[in-house]
Amino acid sequence: MTETTVVSADLDLLAERVEKAAALIQRLKDDKLRLERECQEMGARLQETERKLQGQDPGDLLAEAQTLRKEQRQWEGERREVASRIEALVKKLERLEA
Repeated sequence: MTETTVVSADLDLLAERVEKAAALIQRLKDDKLRLERECQEMGARLQETERKLQGQDPGDLLAEAQTLRKEQRQWEGERREVASRIEALVKKLERLEA
């Protein structure tokens, strides 16, 4: 190999490394922009949530959440009871039809 071909090969390798570095830098810039947008969106959501909760007592909110959970459990129990009653009635109707 001559010195020219060695230098050419070295330049090719250097060019490849520069291209890879440039691609990496561009990807990092894109990621940074995406993360900045997400940060702004989260900040806006946080402000909106703070505005909604402003003046409300966290204890009151927890109590309300517990009350809602209790009501949900009661409704689920009532729903199961109604479903079993309907099932029993359907079975009786099937026996009557048979």
